[in-house]
Amino acid sequence: MDNRLRHLSGLRYFEAAARLSSYSKAAEELFVSQAAVSQQIRQLEEQLACKLFIRKGREMTLTQKGQTLLKHVSCGFKSILSGLNQIKSEPFEGVLVVGSPPSFASRWLLPRLWKFSLRHPEIPIKVLASSDAPNLKLGEVDIAIIQGENLCIEDGLSHEVLMNEPVYPYCSLKLANSIKLSKPEDLLKCWLISFGSGCFPWDLWFEQANVSTEGNDIQWMTVGTFDMGLTTVMAGHGVCLATDSLAGDLIERGLLVKPFDIGMTPGVQVNLCIDPSSPRKERIQAFTQWLHEEVSENSALS
Repeated sequence: MDNRLRHLSGLRYFEAAARLSSYSKAAEELFVSQAAVSQQIRQLEEQLACKLFIRKGREMTLTQKGQTLLKHVSCGFKSILSGLNQIKSEPFEGVLVVGSPPSFASRWLLPRLWKFSLRHPEIPIKVLASSDAPNLKLGEVDIAIIQGENLCIEDGLSHEVLMNEPVYPYCSLKLANSIKLSKPEDLLKCWLISFGSGCFPWDLWFEQANVSTEGNDIQWMTVGTFDMGLTTVMAGHGVCLATDSLAGDLIERGLLVKPFDIGMTPGVQVNLCIDPSSPRKERIQAFTQWLHEEVSENSALS
């Protein structure tokens, strides 16, 4: 066996740090200390007699040799995992890790998750809420829920559309009555809530509603998360854009109203992304089937 394979342990630390551009994030993923990651990579650099990382501000950036090594190490690890998955499938029972955008997790997935747990108590679900697309090949996530239409999917992964919804304006009943919203132009009198992520752009909604925003002194309020935006709007401060799946239950409870039934399209597309070679494919199939059933049931009721 080639003596250079003694570097395999260090290469695992290197791959995680390079993929995440951070020693601390690599340490979290590998369940070790940041010092351990730093030491392993320093030893690897000494053994290979070359620098793999250079520091730029707070981030660790790959050198040219580091980039070359990462390309081949990533391919190698993926090949190893593929081989392991092919010879060993995990039982149906066991944990399934689901990655989801925070807004979709809190507003749609988590309120319904008890139904899946009743059907499959043998499959505990762990939800990781993050706006970043997870690494399905090398990370912890088994199935990723991703918003957007132009997806950059890794080779070997597959994806399908779960739902595609128009975007509507929402506000509190108190605000709608106090301002007497009768036409889309009236929204220009309100505080418009926007999100730091840039999703749900107001300019596109006004364009589809045939409302000109030129010459108007629009009052904006930017919040960091979608949940913060909904909380602000429910309190009577302004109007936000959302979809029926994310805000529909709040209308049923009388906390929000949809002043105008003008939906911006294309709206929000929600996708499911999986690794077909995953050893947990039976659990993944059960969960994706349940998700589609929930979407169909919700569409039939709306």
